[in-house]
Amino acid sequence: MAGKVFFSVSMSLDGFIVPETMDWLRVTAEQRAQDPVLERCMKQWMDLQGWVFPLRFFRENLKFGEGGEEGRDNDVARETFERTGVSVMGKRMFDLGEISWPEEAPFHTPVFVVTHEERAPWERPGGTTFHFVNDGIKSALDQARRAAGGRDVRISGGGATILQYLNAGLVDEFSIALSPVLFGSGTRLFEGVDASRVALVPLRGETTQRVTHLTYAVRTR
Repeated sequence: MAGKVFFSVSMSLDGFIVPETMDWLRVTAEQRAQDPVLERCMKQWMDLQGWVFPLRFFRENLKFGEGGEEGRDNDVARETFERTGVSVMGKRMFDLGEISWPEEAPFHTPVFVVTHEERAPWERPGGTTFHFVNDGIKSALDQARRAAGGRDVRISGGGATILQYLNAGLVDEFSIALSPVLFGSGTRLFEGVDASRVALVPLRGETTQRVTHLTYAVRTR
């Protein structure tokens, strides 16, 4: 039986999943400190994802050592990881990750990268292999489903890639960790969504001390 296609993201209260720029990942700390925009965007990103960093699962998965918080946030992070048999992402997300992920990338599954660049598969320690797909989002998803072994396929991002899959009717459900921060600018999750085609059915909603977890099934209108 085929698994579901889903995405799971953190989102600010004003609807953004990425700040104005992620170029702060590409520069040194000294260069970032001299650029107020980069410094602000780094802080926004850290605040948005701040609910994840203290978690026991996060520390285990990134090999940061023992300890960390348990509880519902930790359960959500672990459940999301455990249901994922394969990830799909866009080239921009991969490019940023390539310079910021540890040598043992945190996926531990096949990852299919939607790109125009031709490149041989890139195998990393810990079970992650990146495959580069040059013929569109549907081809990437077809390959991901075959590799998932009946588990779910996660559309990891970035925002433009998630939107392409959502507008194409290829997403079954999604989860948002709604974080109590405001960005004011950046990448909105639903900017450009085809609302005439996408209908949502609430599945779950639960609030923790740090975020509100919202899960929706996606239906075609």
